[in-house]
Formats: sequence, C-alpha cells, structure tokens
Amino acid sequence: MSNQKVVTVGLGYIGLPTSALIANNNIHVHGVDVNQKVVDIINAGKIHIVEPSLDEAVAKAVANGYLKADTKPVVADVYLIVVPTPFKAKNEPDISFVQAATKSILPLLKEGDLYIIESTSPIGTTEKMMHYIFSERPELKGKIHLAYCPERVLPGNVMYELVHNDRVIGGVNEVSTQKAIAFYSQFVNGELHPTNARTAEMCKLTENSSRDVQIAFANELSLICAKADINVWDLIKLANKHPRVNILQPGCGVGGHCIAVDPYFIVADYPMESKIIASAREVNNYKSFWCAEQVKTAKLEFQIKEGRKPSVAIMGLAFKPNIDDLRESPAKYIAQKVLQDAQDEQYYIVEPNIEDHHVFKITNYKEATEKADILVFLVAHDEFKGLEVAKDKVVLDFCGVFSN
Repeated sequence: MSNQKVVTVGLGYIGLPTSALIANNNIHVHGVDVNQKVVDIINAGKIHIVEPSLDEAVAKAVANGYLKADTKPVVADVYLIVVPTPFKAKNEPDISFVQAATKSILPLLKEGDLYIIESTSPIGTTEKMMHYIFSERPELKGKIHLAYCPERVLPGNVMYELVHNDRVIGGVNEVSTQKAIAFYSQFVNGELHPTNARTAEMCKLTENSSRDVQIAFANELSLICAKADINVWDLIKLANKHPRVNILQPGCGVGGHCIAVDPYFIVADYPMESKIIASAREVNNYKSFWCAEQVKTAKLEFQIKEGRKPSVAIMGLAFKPNIDDLRESPAKYIAQKVLQDAQDEQYYIVEPNIEDHHVFKITNYKEATEKADILVFLVAHDEFKGLEVAKDKVVLDFCGVFSN
C-alpha cells in the first residue's frame, strides 16, 4: 500500500497533524485547505496552529517531499474529510462543509478508492454522503469504499495520541471497514476496532457527551455548595475516597471544539430521548453565566466596602489549562461578559499561553496579580499554581487553583 496517494481535505487542528503523520510514514499526502495563506505557510514547512512537535513533523514531511498543500484536491487513492462541522441556529449541526469537501473530490473518485470522514458528524452522515456520491456518480456504486473514523486526541498531545490511541472504524459495509483498517494500520499503533458507520459516528458523540455529563455533575455540585457554604473541592476530595466514586473537578463551564459541541449532535436529532445530555449542556453553559454574575457581585461588594471601584484581573482565557486554544472557551465568554458590564474599572486580562489577542490586551500574570484588587481564576494554568497572593486581595477561584 506504500504507493498510495492520500488527499486530506482540511488542514486545521486535526487535518494538519494527521497529514504530517501519514506523510512521515512515506505516503504521499496532498493536503487541501480553502485558505491560500495556510497553504503557503505549510508549503514553506511551517505551521499556522500551536501544537507541540507538529512543527518538526510538518517541516520533515515537506522537506522529504511527502507533504504538499494546495487549495484544490487531486486524483488519489484515499480521501480523508477533516473539515469543521459547525452549528446553525438553535444548535443544529451543519454538515455543509462535509458536503462541500465531498463535492470537491466527486469528479476525481475512481473504482477502488477509499473515502473516510473524520469530522465529527451527526448519525447517518457517512450514509448520506454515500447516497450523494452515488446519485452524482452512479457508476461508482459498489465500487468504492466509504468509512467513518473519528479522532479522539487531546490538544497539546495530538502527535502522540494520533499514533497511540485506539481508533473506532466503521464502514458502510464490511469490505469498507476492512479497507479503512488496512489504511490506518500503516501509521496507528493503537488498536483498531471495527464496527459500522452509524455506531462509529455515535461513539464519537457518546464519548464527549459522557464527559460533558460528568463535568455537569461537578459543576452542579459547585453551585449547590456555593449556596450551602461548603468548600466544593474538599467535598469532592472526600466523596472520591469511596472506592466506586470518581467525581471530576468543577470549572467555569465547558469549552473546546468537542465536549461543548458534540452533545448537540445527539440532542438535535433525538430531543425526546436525550434528557440528561441536554440538561448537562444547560448546566455547563449556566455555570459560565453564574461565574460572570459572581464577578459582578464581587465588584459591587468591593465598591461598597472600600468606597472605590476595584481593579479586576481575569486569569486565563483558554478552554483548558496550559494550551493556547480559545475555541468555545467559557473563560473567554466570562471575560467578554464581565467587560460588557465594565464601568471605568481597570481590567487586566491574563493568558500566559498567548502573546497578544485581537480583542483583549494581554497582561503578564505576575503584574496582574500584584496590581488587581479582585483576582478571578478561570483556568488552572501551571503558572497560577503556587502564586503568592496578598491577603487583602479578593480571590474568586472557579477552577481549583488553590484547592490543594
């Protein structure tokens, strides 16, 4: 299979690492992105996103001639669809990017080709694309292979996890499943689990919905404990001493391109059956709103007590600790909400993993800790742990920076 040529449509947070990994296994990869700037950056052996060791992988793949980026696809043997699946109004998934990517390769498909969707998708998307392909190219019916294989990687550790994590691979038929497994076995060391396309699609949504529900339980506990005057961190630590209890840590909401989004794919299609999943989304969204309200209350209390307006430090903007990714970030939402209510107070916005931002003026975390009256910890970055905070500061710790 080493003479294969692969086209990856989408060169973002998953598409580019996947392309680099395949290319570094001596398989020719033609990466496609609609953004000419992204294409030029990659062809120069550079990267446009932050991910440890991705820069080395891309530089090597481009230098060796196995990775090339372009705005248009070419004839290949394997086509990977790795584009975003955003939302329309009312939290309904939008598969138009997947459809557009499929349309772009439609004229190039030939007998024996393998077509794989990696994009998070509503149940039935792979079958929908199969019917679309066969309606436009009826002569290919039964002659190409189609499968779904979702990624399950952690930002900050993508290059390792793409190789070592198990993968679930579901074809539209048994032959497609086996063909896809043979393809991934060239560069994945984790176990490859065969299933059908619908189950593979649901598996991805289930994994992230499960985590969302578990986080919602912790966030709901934090809301109850705030009213009941109980330290939620101590409570969870004690409850987790039970041999069969493992409660997660609460935070200021849920962010990222997966956990905050994927449950809606289930809720949109199965609203009557997905009560817990829908409620978890509501709880986690409400937690961010609640945090913003707590900041507003703390500002008022400070002003009444001190007779002046406080200066406020927002500590963290990323959607999780120690990364630069702000997508769907509850911390970013809270910062925006707090600034909307601003009345001439001094604000310090802190995110140690980015140098600048098009909306927020970024301040060094040590300077902000020293100068602000109210410190609002939204993300438990390593830099914040063990910070010396003066006793006269008001500290709102929504992410457990000081819980140990």
